Amino acid sequence: MDTPRRKVAIFDIDGTIFRSSLLIELVEELIAEGIFTPDVRNIYARDKQKWLDRKGDYETYITSVVTVFRRNVEGVRFDDFFRVAKRVVALHKNRVYHYTRNLVRELKKKKYYVLAISHSPKTAVDMFCKNLGFTKVYGLMYEVDGKGRFTGAMMHEDIIFDKSKVLQRAVEKENLTLRGSVGVGDTESDIRFLELVEKPICFNPNQKLYRTAKRKGWKIVVERKDVVYEGI
Repeated sequence: MDTPRRKVAIFDIDGTIFRSSLLIELVEELIAEGIFTPDVRNIYARDKQKWLDRKGDYETYITSVVTVFRRNVEGVRFDDFFRVAKRVVALHKNRVYHYTRNLVRELKKKKYYVLAISHSPKTAVDMFCKNLGFTKVYGLMYEVDGKGRFTGAMMHEDIIFDKSKVLQRAVEKENLTLRGSVGVGDTESDIRFLELVEKPICFNPNQKLYRTAKRKGWKIVVERKDVVYEGI
């Protein structure tokens, strides 16, 4: 007899579960520790300011931060990175949104296979998600050489930057079904996996995702302070 397939739910993490970005917090702490030099901020400072001033978008800003990490992580000892990641997660582990945190708990009770996906380094994402109830966690994986230092190379890059591929891979490998599936995202980079699930939820969406959600009739949820608004 075939084993029944479990329903799947997939959550973006940065800005959807975590009220910031793990990668941004990591880079800032790596600079504070002297592991990255302060001048690397110049690479993303302009995009950050544009985003803060609502003259630019978040995707451009976070892409600049990813670029900073990739360019500067080569040669960094994994032990040093791990120490910094552990401190960042300890500081921010409770800075989560009520709506998405509670939704993960609810879906776990219903026996969903709950995936977390982030474009932050997997080491930090694993730590952050440890007590949130996720079944499996996906994040960016960076190669470490035999001396325990990062080479600067990224592993499985062709899959991890397309969240729909991550979802499809999980469905195939873990005997899951997209029937009754749930997806939660906050920016346009999440659109491709939201198109695959039966119940897409756009949580605190940016403008590009909001427009897509309105056109497609997807559920929109906004959490501000201690209030949750649905169907905006």
